[in-house]
Amino acid sequence: MSEEFLCRLAQQVGMQSHDLFLVAGLAIPDDALHFDEEASRELPQLVKHTLTLSASHRQRLRDCAQSLADVPRAAPPSEKRLFEQYPPGYGSLLVRMLALRNLGWSSAAKVMYLMSGVYLSAATVGAVGRGVRELDPELLNGFAAVLGVPVDILASLTGMPQMPVSPGHAEEVVETAALLWDVRHLAAGQVRQVLRLAKQIRLSE
Repeated sequence: MSEEFLCRLAQQVGMQSHDLFLVAGLAIPDDALHFDEEASRELPQLVKHTLTLSASHRQRLRDCAQSLADVPRAAPPSEKRLFEQYPPGYGSLLVRMLALRNLGWSSAAKVMYLMSGVYLSAATVGAVGRGVRELDPELLNGFAAVLGVPVDILASLTGMPQMPVSPGHAEEVVETAALLWDVRHLAAGQVRQVLRLAKQIRLSE
């Protein structure tokens, strides 16, 4: 499968192309692996505030994040820590997709609860990645919400095509997932800048 084909397919199925790179076993470009771990810790608060905003204000946050993403950065790619080197499997695929959004175990667990109501501990997220905790419909729905991927598509990718049909996620969840993708490469200070804007908007509403 070529990268060009996967990029086209990603648009058709509502996924990010780099997520499909992981599915296909292709290498992620180095410039897509620049993450600030400190910024990851800011993401739950950003999600909490974004979910309460109107659609136009959520778009305002996305515009801000995208403008900040254009600022050149020289940070090196993050190195995988030992506990993040997962064995092959559906669980590791999903947790690696979270990592593409600069979501570590702790931040992912908090964000998943805010966006889907699915409660996991940080250790459970790691257990999913290691294949120790099996996937079920509730877990898959939680991952789909955070990743911004239609749950039926995620079910097909993870070998759970018989999963009960989901009505889909609310608009604010889908758009917040898009914001998580927009801010994935921002430095902590930049994420805090987007967060400050979100707080200012909430106060003005």
